[in-house]
Amino acid sequence: MTQISEAKKGNVTEQIKKISEDEKIDINIIKKRVSSGKIVIPYNPIHSPKAIGIGKGLRVKVNANIGTSREHCSLEEEIQKAKVSMDAKTHAIMDLSTGGNLDKIRIKLLEIVNLPFGTVPIYQAATEAIKKHGSIVDMTEDDMFNMFEHQAKQGIDFAVTHAGVTKVSVERLKKQKRLIPMVSRGGSFHMAWILHNNKENPLYKNYDYLLDLAKKYDVTLSLGDGMRSGALYDSNDRAKFQELLLIGELVERAREKGVQTMVEGPGHMPISDITPNINIMKTVTKEAPYFVLGPLVTDIAPGYDHFVAGIGGAIAGLAGADFLCYVTPAEHLSLPDKNDVKDGVMTARIAAHAADLARGIDKNIDHEFSVAREKLDWDKMFDICIDPDKAKKYRKKRFPTEKIETCSMCGNLCAIDIVKRYLNK
Repeated sequence: MTQISEAKKGNVTEQIKKISEDEKIDINIIKKRVSSGKIVIPYNPIHSPKAIGIGKGLRVKVNANIGTSREHCSLEEEIQKAKVSMDAKTHAIMDLSTGGNLDKIRIKLLEIVNLPFGTVPIYQAATEAIKKHGSIVDMTEDDMFNMFEHQAKQGIDFAVTHAGVTKVSVERLKKQKRLIPMVSRGGSFHMAWILHNNKENPLYKNYDYLLDLAKKYDVTLSLGDGMRSGALYDSNDRAKFQELLLIGELVERAREKGVQTMVEGPGHMPISDITPNINIMKTVTKEAPYFVLGPLVTDIAPGYDHFVAGIGGAIAGLAGADFLCYVTPAEHLSLPDKNDVKDGVMTARIAAHAADLARGIDKNIDHEFSVAREKLDWDKMFDICIDPDKAKKYRKKRFPTEKIETCSMCGNLCAIDIVKRYLNK
């Protein structure tokens, strides 16, 4: 059983019911969109996470990436990052670990995280290939598929697979004048494997077998953006759209097999390219949920890339993106710590909420906050705001002395207070 196969039969799963209640959308609409693949519910019964819907008509969701690297590995730190992510109210978490005991890390995180949990199985397959064979490119086809099933058995709810990186796309990439040819780590593994072995990507060649495995555990496939642009110069180029056209076919094949699927993209791009990209993606995939990293709308802000991605994410959400992968201040610079993780989640949540507001969702929240602000009701404002701890910290940092119901920016010159005393007299 999968969420999409049950919905196609006309059955309402407990997860569909929960999403209908949470989103305040008619249950039949949710069921119809799940059955058509326009909404996915990443839910492996082995893990049984909180039901989260991603896709058409729903609130924009946020994903937090955590995980070790081969340079820095601490299970305790990853546990802290997972807890910080959940406290910051992310909707999903991905473990991208490449260093340390990967199974131990994943199993522990799966125990802690009660949200949809994703991975990139080729990462572990690659690291184990280095140990077993001496290099990533000597990884076998069985290594790839066995790792996917191994992680599915552990309970992962969604998995990134770069099935759109093929022999044809790699040959074209060699000829194309890209400024930065490839920035996807998983994509680069497949590219190197294809060139070294002169063979087709096994995940593409044997895609039906991949679908059989995904269906067995109801693992939602996140079709990876191996050709995403790593520089504004390469935005919306032939390499990206060639992969996207192929992914559109893979989405349809997955739906026919009863496998839930979302699509990743699009990388670095100027603001003007975001809406065209999403419009094309939604057309090609017949409205599959779009999982976007950023998009990052400038290349020159290391240390502030969470803001860069927040700008892109808000615009993307308005244009139709469904799932924002957060970006932290450490992006392009280092492995993020727990503080970076919180900043990344909060920034992405603000972007998602801004997009929701523009789409007519949750306007009542901002209205309620504005009513509290007009009344200078600080307790109510702190209760509603996206990060109460930070807001309280700033107010306490320079508390007003002349007129304590205002803030220390204006004190007894507060416009709201003056209007109260004279306009409404």
